[in-house]
Amino acid sequence: MLNNRKFADVGQQPAKLPGERTNGTAAYTQLRDRIQQRLLAELSPSAARGDNAEVRQVVERLFNETLIEFGIPMSRIERNDIFDQLLADILGLGPLEALLADDSITEILVNGPGQVFIERGGRLDVAPVKFRDNDDVLRIVERIVSPLGRRVDESSPMVDARLPDGSRVNVIIPPLALTGVCISIRKFPKHALTPDELIKKGAFTPGIADFLRACVKAQLNIVVSGGTGTGKTTVLNSLSSFIPDGERIVTIEDAAELRLQQSHVVRLEARPANVEGKGLISIRQLVINSLRMRPDRVVVGECRGAEALDMLQAMNTGHDGSLTTVHSNNARETLRRVETMVLMAGMDLPLRAIREQIASAFDLVVHLGRLADGSRKIVQIAEVQGMEGDVIIMQDIFQFVQTTVENGKVQGYFTPTGVRPKFYSRLESAGLFIQPSTFMPTDPARMKR
Repeated sequence: MLNNRKFADVGQQPAKLPGERTNGTAAYTQLRDRIQQRLLAELSPSAARGDNAEVRQVVERLFNETLIEFGIPMSRIERNDIFDQLLADILGLGPLEALLADDSITEILVNGPGQVFIERGGRLDVAPVKFRDNDDVLRIVERIVSPLGRRVDESSPMVDARLPDGSRVNVIIPPLALTGVCISIRKFPKHALTPDELIKKGAFTPGIADFLRACVKAQLNIVVSGGTGTGKTTVLNSLSSFIPDGERIVTIEDAAELRLQQSHVVRLEARPANVEGKGLISIRQLVINSLRMRPDRVVVGECRGAEALDMLQAMNTGHDGSLTTVHSNNARETLRRVETMVLMAGMDLPLRAIREQIASAFDLVVHLGRLADGSRKIVQIAEVQGMEGDVIIMQDIFQFVQTTVENGKVQGYFTPTGVRPKFYSRLESAGLFIQPSTFMPTDPARMKR
């Protein structure tokens, strides 16, 4: 155990026991600050940002020297615990490092310095970590956004960013956030989930996977829809894995998250305005520019505004096989959302003309849902069949039917609706054959999940 008298001699508090977060104690703060000062004196700024292995060796030496200077005896466990926390504070993301390393955690939500929540299995719990104050949180935010050329301050109090592993980050600071600096991190798995892995997780069935594979290979235009946190980007990644390797793919995102495995991929990322309010490059500008880059496929990470009009134009001018995601409550609502986003482009178009563009552009809507138990599934796959009068005609092809909830787990089954899609002839023309039985409703007992 630590010698409490030695801490009292320097006016500090004893360190926490192993397993507890120690960075809130005065002793830890003085220890960290002393090492940071000596580190800055010994290393140039460029070296400190360079090889982390080299910096780690220097930090470890300074750590040992400072412990001797303070006269603080420690057990090996205590020493390793405090050193890991110190290293995370100096080189990493502080209290968030341990949470990011935990593969079971899917979301990290910081609501000011004193409150951190984590999501596991679709459920939120309080995390056993805290920050010292808002400045401590802002220091971590700066480490996230600076390498991306982004900024967050009073003149620009909101920012979207990403971590090196592709995890999505949103930051909002006071005065907009009244509880303090807020960070929302949606973690991505260390590798993109394959269709087989999603099948094992119960997101869809092998029959649905075969159907979607044929649709992607036949160059159908597909929209993946769903609410926040339903797994749209994960499914978009999975669908993109079906694209043949010989095609040129251009991806367009606000913050780059997609992980396409093909060899010929061009990744474009939007850019926010600089300090002077200049230099903004929007998703819409990137979509327009992508059409001049000879793409075989255009993949837009998410349509959320005026870029929807240019996405429709691309799909209607020979860029078949395009993929995108849209926030919505169901497949029908997806098309209404696209209508609204097209109107945001400021073009004075009649509603019927917009709907005709949508009906001719989209072939399939894959809608995702997050169920009461936190599981994420494809709950609806609908074909866009065309126009009838002023109405876009849609027809469900597959759906998930929930039967009951047992021990907190949602029970149900996937089933075809019995309707063969009108674009089936396009699949055949592409040499892709789907068993007719794939579209026939099956005994629910055989399809339970």
